[in-house]
Amino acid sequence: MSAPPPGRCFLFLQGPHGSFFPRLGAALVAAGQRVRRINLNGGDRATWPQGDGYRGGRRAWPGHVARYIARHRVTDLIVFGDGRPAHAAAIVVAAAAGVRVHVFEEGYIRPDWITLEREGVNGHSLLPRDPDWYSRRAAAAPPVPEHPAIPSFATGRGWAAFFYYAEVVLQYWRFPLHRSHRDRDPVWEGITFLRRFRQRRKTMARVEEEIARAFERPFFLFPLQLNSDYQIRVHSPFGTMNRAIDVVLESFARAAPPDTCLVVKEHPLDSGLNHWREVVAGRATVFSIADRVVFVEGGDLSGMVAASRGMVVVNSTSGTLALAQGKPVKALGNPVYDIEGLTDIRPLDAFWSAPRPPDPALYDAFCRVLVERCLIHGAFLSNTGIELLVTESARRLVGPDPDQDP
Repeated sequence: MSAPPPGRCFLFLQGPHGSFFPRLGAALVAAGQRVRRINLNGGDRATWPQGDGYRGGRRAWPGHVARYIARHRVTDLIVFGDGRPAHAAAIVVAAAAGVRVHVFEEGYIRPDWITLEREGVNGHSLLPRDPDWYSRRAAAAPPVPEHPAIPSFATGRGWAAFFYYAEVVLQYWRFPLHRSHRDRDPVWEGITFLRRFRQRRKTMARVEEEIARAFERPFFLFPLQLNSDYQIRVHSPFGTMNRAIDVVLESFARAAPPDTCLVVKEHPLDSGLNHWREVVAGRATVFSIADRVVFVEGGDLSGMVAASRGMVVVNSTSGTLALAQGKPVKALGNPVYDIEGLTDIRPLDAFWSAPRPPDPALYDAFCRVLVERCLIHGAFLSNTGIELLVTESARRLVGPDPDQDP
């Protein structure tokens, strides 16, 4: 058998919409590494034309990945999110073959941070939930650096997703067995998202009125996550946001002080296909709290957090916005920040009456450790943010293996 080629071989699967993964691949090649890519659909191919196409079905996928890893002597697997069926299966195959797994995800803390962890994220993260471990580890870690804000292009994300899924449709003939990991037709989602974008002025006028109404009373904040998000589908006990809404509203009706209200905030990237306003209104009526529940499609989340009594989340990274402001947080899923001393670990019913705020020293230690271990300053959809991500990600990927032993 011939000697293996020099350097490591990084196999990329699906990444965030936009140019981050191709640019990171180019940076790794420039650093002397070998890079491969498997495209699963037309959107992948449009993003990375030189990648190798996979045209089989899901049942044949694990075997294909195993053969591909052996044939190209792959040493490292890179994915965005560990919950997509194709990624979850590839991670299992890679681990069995002794291949390092690197998972990118939205940042555990906000804003302008991206997560890069070995093996998995959130419920699959190697990070412990022991507050003493963070305090000990942070003693040798520098303070969290201050960075200028990265320009945000929220609408750019919607357009990037729209064009990606348009290519999925246009190139369907190349990948006829491909099935989306999303729970709804992504093209129709893109169309409805753009329709909502056109109506944003009228929507925001209504949002401002409803936020002002909510601020007249003490309130708790419940930010929704996307139904298609694998943080809900894999890393939570609910499977869908519908079940989470039921649990939160029923508990609020049963146990929250009668003078408080609940503000339910829609995710900024929600397409509108789930009609959350109608869903929330209907469930609030069932639980006889329609006059105490306010639904908003937008607004300044940070300002809402500051005015609130606390936040209830499943496992959204928005929970760290509340922790950073010293606001009580009740997590119903399994986020990495669900640690005694940070979140309120008591049952949800107890949270409403006497919410417990986080320990500021522990939150500082938590952030220091995350920045040292698995967070990268940057953003997926701005040139400035991508340049920062590419530089630091490449450095970490080709550098010595980080200490993964908690």
